[in-house]
Amino acid sequence: MKGKLLLIEDNQDLGQEVKNYLNAVGFTTRLVPSSFGAIESCKAEDFDLLIVDIQLPGMDGFELIENIRRIKSSVDFLFLTARSQRQTRLRGLKLGAADYITKPFDAEELVWRIHNILNRNSGDAKHEELRLGDVTLNRNTMRLTIGAQKQYRLTTREFELWEFLLAHENTVLKRSDILTQIWGNDDYFLGRSLDVFISRIRKILRFSESVELETVFKVGFIMKARSF
Repeated sequence: MKGKLLLIEDNQDLGQEVKNYLNAVGFTTRLVPSSFGAIESCKAEDFDLLIVDIQLPGMDGFELIENIRRIKSSVDFLFLTARSQRQTRLRGLKLGAADYITKPFDAEELVWRIHNILNRNSGDAKHEELRLGDVTLNRNTMRLTIGAQKQYRLTTREFELWEFLLAHENTVLKRSDILTQIWGNDDYFLGRSLDVFISRIRKILRFSESVELETVFKVGFIMKARSF
C-alpha cells in the first residue's frame, strides 16, 4: 500500500533526496525543515506516517512528537536520526515510535520499514493471523502453524519475537533493535537469550518449505520467503 508521509528533516539536501526517492516509489511526501513547520502541517492535514529527524534545531524530535500529540493523539511516527545510543532509542520507543532507523541508512530499507508500518496499521493487517509463505501466526491463540501439519504453542516471549520478525518481513533487523523492542534493553546477557530464541526459530523453520531466517553478518536477521 502507499501512503501520505510527512518528512521532518532540517538537512535540505538529505531531505530532498529522501523525499524524491519516496515519491518515486509511490508515496506522497511533504518535506518540512523544522518542528514549527511540522506542527503547522499536522494542524492543516492528516498524514499516514511522520518521519522525524531527532536532531532538529530549537525543538528536538522527541519534543516535537509530544507537541503534535496534543493536536492529534493517534499519529504514527518513525524516528530518523544519527543518534545510536540505547537511551535515545528507548526514549523513542517509550514515546510510541513505530520504528527507529539510524543514519546513514539504505533508502530501500527505509521504504520497507514504512510499508511494514502502514500495512500493520491497515484494516487487513489487524486480522488475527499474520502470514508469510506457509507460516501462520495466530495472534489470538499464540499458535504458530507451519504448512498444514506442524503447530506450536508459543510462550509470550516466543510469540513477541515471531510477531516482530514476521511483521518486518524482507527487512534487515538489527540485533540491538530486536533486543530493545522485545526485551527493552540490548545488553550482552539478553543478547545470549536472543541467540537461544533464534536457534529455536530456525529449528521450527526446518519444516517450512518457503520461509527462512537469514543471518546478516554482524548486523542482525531477516525473515523472508525463499525464492524458487
